[in-house]
Amino acid sequence: MASTSPPPPDRVLRTCPLCEAHCGIRVEVDRAAGRIRRITGDPDDPLSRGYLCPKAHGLIGLHEDPDRLRRPLLRRGDERVEIGWDEALDLAAEGLRRIRDRHGADAVATYLGNPNAHDVGSILYGPPFQRALGTRWRFSATSVDQLPKMVSCCLLFGSPGLFPIPDVDRTDFLLVLGANPLVSNGSLMTAPDMRGRLRRLRERGGRLVVVDPRRSETARVANRHLPIRPGTDALLLFALVRVLFDEGRVRPGRLAAFTRGLERVELLSRPFTPEAVAGPTGIAADEIRVLARDFAGADRACCYGRIGTCTQEFGTLASWLVDVLNVLTGNLDREGGALFPRAATSPADDTPRRRGRVPLGRWRSRVRGLPEFAGELPVACLAEEIDAAGEERVRALVTIAGNPVLSTPNGARLARALEGLDFMVSVDLYLNETTRFADLILPPDSPLERWNYDLIFHGVSVRQVARESPPVFERPAGSLPQWRILLELAARLGGTDADSLDELLLSGLIASAVGRAGTPAEGVTPEAARAALGDRPGPERMIDLMLRAGPWGDGFDDSREGLSLARLREHPSGIDLGPLEPRLPRILATASGAIELAPEPIAGDVPRLEARLAELARPPRLVLVGRRQVRTNNSWMHNVPALAKGRDRCTLLVHPDDARALGLESGKPARVRSRVGEVEVPVRISTEVRPGVVSLPHGFGHGAPGTRLRVASRCPGANSNLLADETRVDALSGNAVLNGIPVEVTPL
Repeated sequence: MASTSPPPPDRVLRTCPLCEAHCGIRVEVDRAAGRIRRITGDPDDPLSRGYLCPKAHGLIGLHEDPDRLRRPLLRRGDERVEIGWDEALDLAAEGLRRIRDRHGADAVATYLGNPNAHDVGSILYGPPFQRALGTRWRFSATSVDQLPKMVSCCLLFGSPGLFPIPDVDRTDFLLVLGANPLVSNGSLMTAPDMRGRLRRLRERGGRLVVVDPRRSETARVANRHLPIRPGTDALLLFALVRVLFDEGRVRPGRLAAFTRGLERVELLSRPFTPEAVAGPTGIAADEIRVLARDFAGADRACCYGRIGTCTQEFGTLASWLVDVLNVLTGNLDREGGALFPRAATSPADDTPRRRGRVPLGRWRSRVRGLPEFAGELPVACLAEEIDAAGEERVRALVTIAGNPVLSTPNGARLARALEGLDFMVSVDLYLNETTRFADLILPPDSPLERWNYDLIFHGVSVRQVARESPPVFERPAGSLPQWRILLELAARLGGTDADSLDELLLSGLIASAVGRAGTPAEGVTPEAARAALGDRPGPERMIDLMLRAGPWGDGFDDSREGLSLARLREHPSGIDLGPLEPRLPRILATASGAIELAPEPIAGDVPRLEARLAELARPPRLVLVGRRQVRTNNSWMHNVPALAKGRDRCTLLVHPDDARALGLESGKPARVRSRVGEVEVPVRISTEVRPGVVSLPHGFGHGAPGTRLRVASRCPGANSNLLADETRVDALSGNAVLNGIPVEVTPL
């Protein structure tokens, strides 16, 4: 189905969708040859200001990759054959319906990978597809990533999406735990050019403190680096809280009027004195006290924790304590502290519906009883739900832009489980380590062939902006965008046609967006809004609706000042909506309408941390942590020559003291073994990791039989998730433990 839009110009302004920064880019195209001449940063982008990391150049290789699938692939025995879209969609829907009718809706599971967050079509049309399937067995990359932060935010503020974002451009003191924003350009903090932002922090007299087992790229530019023992961030944060109470430095300011639980936090913190946690964390008690005093004494400070604080045994407690520290010092919801962004597509009336029951543990997995959160189960239990759940087991799986064999715990067990499925469908660009088990692969178009709007990442940005991303190339005949694939599947499963379902979805959005008092669309009828949006199907008119009814919207009146899709197109580099602003207490969605600083589920998990104090003081000989790299994003980009070239980046970092004790040599291979698996990987001896810690990046491990990844398979690397134990999870959220894995390392 070819696009009916006019041909794009020779220079297209849009954003790069390959990481959370979503930098503005200029794509220059040779239309006659149908190729990209070059990609450069857009200096007029209000957020990235011309900055660009190497990943953007990988867009060319991704678009032109001969291994990228262009037509649906059907598995027939040991062969893969291309088929047409109508046949492929019919077969996919029939297979899923057959399993559902015979064994119930929960015999079908879904897995959504991280790239879905970068595609507006997946965000808007994924939920209708899930509803059409009817299954509660939903999994995603969330539970090997930010799930503890979502649980914590939901309990404290009432919504899993209310993330406090560091006001990094105005802060005087930034405390970073378990994050490497110089490489990630932020994570749950969309912030292109973090090097420049941190340099400006230092230039204005501010301070940066990084807590990390590795002297990461961010730690190297910090005023202070504290090499913590992996998995003990909650202990350090609790000790900082304890110092604030002991020394009379608790000053929540205006937050006190709408914060409940201060007294209970004080009680919970009592066992975690600096002296008690110094041994387990590896950070001296005096250093902890100095850090607490410096943080509390700064004019404007912010504590920021990310994936390293989430993917550990006490991930929810650590995530919670990050926000507790900001609240106790009055740095939540203030300039230079941590603020809640307001996206242009968010409801104009931001007074939320008060939440009654928190969506945690409303149902549980069959085998281990892991809790659901916000409609998803932890992916750490996916394999066992296929291979060990008896007659009620998962028998069919749909993966959407995900490679869980490489990115979830104990990938070897999951690979064996996928072989035993009755039916599997993958919506994916590649025949990779996961999709090789699929009966059908439905490949969407290239990211450069689709329209996009950064729906999620505008909502976690360090500055409020709005920008659309037009396609660079017309979508070729015989391809479909991901939103259309999901819509067609949902329609077939629901017994309707795709266009009718699309209209139904749009009508529901209109009904919830217009006619609200005090909003730009207050006097607008659903009929008037529908007429203003036009007839072109898909996500563009949905985003137009959200913009026009949103806080900066034009209320569906072209004569008024305000945002609309047409207005964005007049500003192809985007529109700057200004810095973040305080929004509390009006956006709090807890039942009480207050910040619940000591919610019962979290308070109930603190004794587990206290009980581990003595044991954590005696860490195992070696533990494994991950690390991020600027040329990759999980397992996405290893088949792109421009990003995969150069030195081998899948190496095991080992401290010289450990290398000597173990007989390891730099450049030579070693065997790394955990309770569940082993890998072989070259050693790199470096003082950037603390003694007792080894570091291996994740997302590698390519070259499995049946894949079609010629570049990635030439330098496959080691799959670190073969070492991750699927039975080790954060007890409260069920998030996988991917940092602090006990391992043995031996030379080969």
